[in-house]
This record gives sequence, C-alpha cells and structure tokens, in this order.
Amino acid sequence: MNIQFTEIPHLTSLSLNGPKVQEITSIVYNSVETKQGSAFFCVTGENTDGHLYIEEAIDKGACAIIGTDKDMLNQHFNLFPQVTFLQVENSKVAMAHISNYFYGNSQDRLIKVGVTGTNGKTTTATFVYSLFNLLEMPCGFLGTTGIWSSTGKLAYKKSTPTTPISSDIHNIFSQLSAQGDVSAAMEVSSIALDQKRVEGIIFDVAIHTNISEEHMEYHKTFTHYLQSKLELFRQAKSAVINLDDAGMSQEILEIAQYPCLTYSADPDSGADLIWGDCRTLDEGLAFNLIYGGIARRVQVPIFGEYNAGNLTAAIAAALLAGKSIEEILAVLPELPQVEGRFQVLAGPEGRKIILDYAHTPVAIELVLNEAKKLPHRRLIAMIAGIGIRDFSKMPKMAKAAEGRADTIIVTVDHPGYNDPNDVVDAVVKGFTVPYKQEVLTAPLRKDAVIEALKASGPEDIILLSSGCINGAQIIKGEYIPHSDEEIIEEFFMQQRH
Repeated sequence: MNIQFTEIPHLTSLSLNGPKVQEITSIVYNSVETKQGSAFFCVTGENTDGHLYIEEAIDKGACAIIGTDKDMLNQHFNLFPQVTFLQVENSKVAMAHISNYFYGNSQDRLIKVGVTGTNGKTTTATFVYSLFNLLEMPCGFLGTTGIWSSTGKLAYKKSTPTTPISSDIHNIFSQLSAQGDVSAAMEVSSIALDQKRVEGIIFDVAIHTNISEEHMEYHKTFTHYLQSKLELFRQAKSAVINLDDAGMSQEILEIAQYPCLTYSADPDSGADLIWGDCRTLDEGLAFNLIYGGIARRVQVPIFGEYNAGNLTAAIAAALLAGKSIEEILAVLPELPQVEGRFQVLAGPEGRKIILDYAHTPVAIELVLNEAKKLPHRRLIAMIAGIGIRDFSKMPKMAKAAEGRADTIIVTVDHPGYNDPNDVVDAVVKGFTVPYKQEVLTAPLRKDAVIEALKASGPEDIILLSSGCINGAQIIKGEYIPHSDEEIIEEFFMQQRH
C-alpha cells in the first residue's frame, strides 16, 4: 500500500526524515518478522527497546521506521537516507492509527462490542459472539480462547493472551470484513487499554461486567487499574453497565453521555434488565428476565447462575445493536456452551467434569458455589497459582476455595520463569492449619488434572479451574501445548483398558 505519512488521520508526528511516501507491505513491531517493505515500529516494552533493532529491521527490508527516540532515528537516517524515519510521541498510539489506515479502516464496517471486567470477560464476549451469529449478524471474536470468524476458529498466532496488539486487531478486522462478517465481539483488558492497543477504535457497545483486584503486578495500584478500564467507556457509542458492581458502575455512568442499558439481579435497583429466580436443571439454566416491565422465563443450555448475569449483558448488547427482545429470546435455546467457562463434560459412572478457567479469588468462590448446586457425591477441585501474575494473589486463591470442596489439588498455571514449587507454596500458605479438606499438590498442571481424576469416584464432580490460556502453558517464554480435555479423555480411556 502506498502510504503518505503526512496524510494519515489522527497521526501526530514530531519530525519526518527521508521520503514522505513509501510502498508499505506490512506493519511489524518485532524485527524478526520484518520483510521487504515493512513499516517497523520501535515499541518499548518491559524487557527491551525496539530502537535497538532498527538496523536489523532495515537489513531485512524495512522502508519506514517509527519511533520516539529522536537521536537514534537521526543517527540511522544519516546511514539510511532512503528509509523514512518518523518520530512520534508514542509508538503504540502511532501503530494503532497507521494500522487502521493500512488495513483500510475495516473497523468502520463492523459493529464492535468490547467487554471489560475482572471476571466474566471471556464468557460475556463469547455470549455476544454466539448471540449475534444466531441473530444473523455474522460476528467474529477476539479474546482468550482465540480468534474466530462467524464460521469458525482462525489459524491466527496471537500476540498476547487476551487483547491482541493494535496491528493484529486491524488485520483481524480486515479478515472478518472481507469474509462478510458485520460485527466483532472482543475482550478488552485493562493492560490493553493502558498500552493503547485499542487506540482509535470507537466501540459501538462497551460492556462492563465487574471489577475486583487483579493484575497488580502490572498496574501497581487499584486506582490505575480502574482508570485503565474506564478508558473503554471513553471510546464508546453506547454501554451496558452492571449496577450490582459498586467498583466502577457509577464511574461509568458519569462518563457515559450516550445510550446505556443497565442490568442487575436486584429487583429494586431500577436497572433496565433484571435477572433472577435462577434454577439449575440437568439441561442447563432457567431464570426470569424483566425488561420493559415484562417478566419472561428464559431457559438456556448453559450452567452457572452467575452466567445468567453475563448472558443478560450480552442480551443488552444485542438490544443496543438494534435487535428486539422477541428476536433475542427466540434464539436463546440454541446458545452453545462457552469453551472452558463452566463447561460441563460427562465422565464415566456419573462423574461430571467442569472446566472453568476462573483465575481470581472472586471467580473461584463463585464457580465452587455453583458447582455444589449440581447433584453430586463429592466435589474435587483443582486450583492454581499463575506464575506470570502477582504472587500476593496466590494465598487468596486458597482462602477463596477453602472449605468449599472435599479435596483440593493445588497446581501451577503458566509458571513463566518461576519455580513451580514456589508458586504452589505461595498458594498453600492461604489455607488454615489444620486443613478444612484434603489438600494435594502437583507442580505440573497435567499431573494435577490426573490427580484430580484419580481422587474422584462415581457421581463425583471434578472442577478444573484457572487460566489455561490458548491451549498452552507458558514456561520460560515458551508456549507449551496443553489441553485438559485431551488429558481427561486419555485418562478415562486408559481406565477402560
């Protein structure tokens, strides 16, 4: 694409050296991925500075370098005058706007629904994805479980666990639009908002689920975490707000000078949509939904009472996108389960295995309480400390689970560069002594899954929790393939032989 850098909307440059126009073939921020005609962005991260790789990028064919370090850019311009050097205030902001331009403003052809919250992001965004597709508004998905178009999962290597880097987002938007999708549901994390990955995107609907302490290893303070999340609602045309969440609902309402729908489980809240009177059935969940003063009974093939709230948020998004409540209710019985979110698998001899990748203390408590509502003899729960997250949260995971299961297996998700045994020890410190239940430990998630299955008997529930991201375990920077479902299938197959 022929790009004239002085004419890109919303792009503010501090200086430009070299040709003002270049034929750009790709947008890259990793010098390894640079090819002939790439525009290379010098992104500064926790561990490295992209300015150090300018010469490598040029050697591989980069014809434009965008960065913030004036001296480094000028130094390389003197060596490579045929290359465009663009100095900007923030490389991530510049990459967002240039990527949007490069990919033909694809976002303008999509109804974009962004979901933020400490718990429930993946589930709610997936409900939006499934619901919009059932409502014949072909929808894509960007989030923890991968990148999806309306017709299935895309083979796209994600740059981050939840919300992709801006250049990837706009590339995905262009792919969705090209194949005929008209909407996109995406998880929008606090870190993504702070790092300007969604800079320049105006969301048609922004959804708020809740907020509790998380990602303190990054944000350092709860105030910074909250303010980062609020950015989504400054980039929206309408919002869905959970009035039951005192953490940030009022702050959103103060920002929102546009149409909003509120939702709540409290009949006296005055919310636009009120859900309640939930019952767990063998085939799923039944609950009442009040909208426009009319109460309707909803039955859906999903589990977990709190998911009635997440589904209500998705229903509100569909209403804001122009669908009627009658159209929405008509398709709800076809709603599929969400992968890894209170996903119930049938095991031998009446066992139920629940996959729910809850990875915060609040989420663990919720999912354990929900699991106990299903008929069972004993409850075996696996919880994990996440090695790439804040260690101070780990004992809180044990406190949240304590006394809520007959056996608890403690393991590790994504040890990163940490010793898995250190992570397990940090979690176990949260239990009171003597233990209120049997506690087993396993430093590898695979071993922990097997231990949980071994500990089970007929009619038991086995809950496998925590954040197994993208079908992999992150170990020393490597993504090692991992699937709980494959381990479960193999375990029971061996038991049969």
